[in-house]
Amino acid sequence: MKFLHTSDWHLGRQFHHVSLLEDQSVILQQIVDYIRNNEVDALLISGDIYDRSVPPTKAIELLSSTLNVICAELETPVIMISGNHDSASRLNFGSKQMKNAGLHIISSFEDMLCPITIESKKAGPVSFFAMPFNDPESVRYHFKQSVTTYDEAHEFLIGQIKQQVNATHHNVLLGHCFVDGAMESDSERPLSIGGSDRISHHHFLEFDYVALGHLHQPQKKGEEYIRYSGSIMKYSFSEQYHKKGMTLVELDENGFKSAEHINLISPHDMRVIEGYMEEILEQGKTDENNQDYLLVRLMDRHAILEPMEKLRSVYPNVLHLEKPGMLVEDEDEEELGAASLKRNELDMFQDFYQEVQKDGLTTEQESIVTNIIEKLTSYTEQ
Repeated sequence: MKFLHTSDWHLGRQFHHVSLLEDQSVILQQIVDYIRNNEVDALLISGDIYDRSVPPTKAIELLSSTLNVICAELETPVIMISGNHDSASRLNFGSKQMKNAGLHIISSFEDMLCPITIESKKAGPVSFFAMPFNDPESVRYHFKQSVTTYDEAHEFLIGQIKQQVNATHHNVLLGHCFVDGAMESDSERPLSIGGSDRISHHHFLEFDYVALGHLHQPQKKGEEYIRYSGSIMKYSFSEQYHKKGMTLVELDENGFKSAEHINLISPHDMRVIEGYMEEILEQGKTDENNQDYLLVRLMDRHAILEPMEKLRSVYPNVLHLEKPGMLVEDEDEEELGAASLKRNELDMFQDFYQEVQKDGLTTEQESIVTNIIEKLTSYTEQ
């Protein structure tokens, strides 16, 4: 049996006030095309389908049209769970009716204990258990259990699931959580403060494959078969070196056989560019990927007029600008900064004029400016 493990679609996400929905549409089409052209028995989505609990209409429409093609046209079952960004009750709407169409949405404790079984000629029957995002409070309230941490809550829930496991089947678990020791990035919303959201990978050892969501970097933890597929595209500049995609998992008669990363390519990459203004402007003239979403770190130590406008003339999608070059880092720079504060009004105006006009003041202009400064200074001292 072969199935695709994905997670963290975050449909409808805004990044620095830019909608990523068009890029997400391109990514989802790549998933559809892969299923259309390859042998795939199921698609798993391990939480954070949407980016927020009340998603925009266009995000809902994109998900609906994508799932319609996969389930109805390609007749490929989809199993999805709610993540911490989703509203479990909203995502669960109509889920019982959708099961007959091959769309299985699990967002409640009741559905968690009912596996979805798919028959496979080579691997035999495979049962998919899906554990939606949960926290200790909800587990404590629903099951009347005295759990206080995420680890205790997950240990209890997995214990409940194991009671439903058929030993003659291969068993796959979907989950949305933070496994202790795994690598995080800046775009993930913390589940709690102080690290109490971490859970042990040892709870998952008895399954044939564990399809995790929440962390955005593709990775395994503890065992080859305990994996995060990572998000389908980059959602922060801290992820600039991540290889985004989905995981193709294969089970055989013995259980887990392999996991292969399949790249998903976004129309706009996310990159960090660092350097001096003139260097970056020159580089942008020949950069084939000048449409990427960029964070620019300027190393220039002097003030630059309208830096974003200059940068966007060659890189239209500069979304964030940092100026670390203007920070004081050593004693020489402190002396330089102190010296710059001692400069008079005429010196500073000359710098401004040079930046705007790319030329210095003439003798006549300098005389006029000096007279104006003297008049203003005498007026303020009265």
